[in-house]
Order: sequence, then structure tokens, then C-alpha cells
Amino acid sequence: MEQPQETINYMPRIGDQAPDFTAKTTKGDITLSEYAQDKWIVLFSHPADFTPVCTTEMSGFATRKAEFDTLNTELLGLSIDSIHAHLGWVNNVKNNTGVYFDFPIIADLDMKVSKLYGMLQPNESETAAVRAVFFIDPKKKIRLIMYYPLNVGRNMDEILRALEALQTSDKYSVAMPLDWKKGDKVIVPPPKTLSEMEDRLKDDTVERVDFYLAKKSL
Repeated sequence: MEQPQETINYMPRIGDQAPDFTAKTTKGDITLSEYAQDKWIVLFSHPADFTPVCTTEMSGFATRKAEFDTLNTELLGLSIDSIHAHLGWVNNVKNNTGVYFDFPIIADLDMKVSKLYGMLQPNESETAAVRAVFFIDPKKKIRLIMYYPLNVGRNMDEILRALEALQTSDKYSVAMPLDWKKGDKVIVPPPKTLSEMEDRLKDDTVERVDFYLAKKSL
């Protein structure tokens, strides 16, 4: 007897166009394809409102929002909660800590967006989104994806570092070495022909380990 085929949930990949959607948020309805034109978007999910780890994470995004603004980036949160729960949580955190979540948070009660972006991972939870982060460029292409389990909070320094690295790489057509941060040297593209290799070996304007590994300051 033929066995039924296993259902495979869609998981967006780096390089894919970000799946489009229209959703209700704490700042009104948003359609992704029309949102934040000419800007980057950091789309991130949290498991649930009024929970401790999520509160620390959302507060982290809120307190460092100015840094995302400087990097021409809009924040867009999400959880499988109602708009009323979102509003209550935003107000609760503001009253208790003074931190205001001044960015849209998607109310994904029907789990439409969570399913589109592979945020529901059954071996972790079938009803709560994992801690996912999607870096979406101004052309609405997914450039980087981070997934964290329910019990481990994200690192805001790394999110900002990765965002700045992507933008710097695009601007200067370079790559970033291990632990790169703003001000560090970047990696120049390796030669692709013998003549380019010979030129690289004679190039004194870069810090050369060998022809295939060379760095420079921007």
C-alpha cells in the first residue's frame, strides 16, 4: 500500500522574497509589501505576551530602537496573541518599567504569518511562535534568519551587529570576518582569475595573508 506523503511546512530561506501578508498590528493594519518602503525591516516573533523572557526581549528592542532608526530599519514584532493582549501588555510594561514598545506588533491569532515564516515548530511548540528574527532588505528579500528556542533570549548586540554587517557588505561589496564590528577591517573579494591573483600578490593597499585572504579598512 502506498504510504501517504509527509506534509512539509514551508520554511523561508535566505535569498527568498519575504512572503507577503496583511495583518492587524498595534499601529494599524500593515501589508508587508507596502510597508517601510526603501527601508530594512527586522521582523521578529515572541512566544507570548505577559511572559518574562519576552518582556526582556521586547524591552531590548524598544530601548535600542534609535539604533535601528539610524540603520534605516523598521521593527515589526509578532506573537500569537490578540490585539487587546498586545495593547494591555504594552501598557503594563510602560507603567511598570517606563519602557514603551513604540513599534508595530502583529496580532497573529490565526497563525497565518507564523506559518508563512516557519515560526511554528512542532517539536518546540504548536501554539507559540519560536523566537525568530528575519532581516528583510529594502527589496523585500530575506537576507538573514535567526531562530532561538522558547527558553533562550536573543542577543541584541548580535542582531544590530549582523544588521550593520549586511548593510556594510552591500554598500562596499565586501565580506565580514569573524566577530566583525563597525570600524574593523573587512575582507575584500578573492581573485577569480590568474591575472587577478597576480595583481593581488602585488597589491600593497590591503593587509594580505595570502592571495585568497586580504583585508582592508573602509
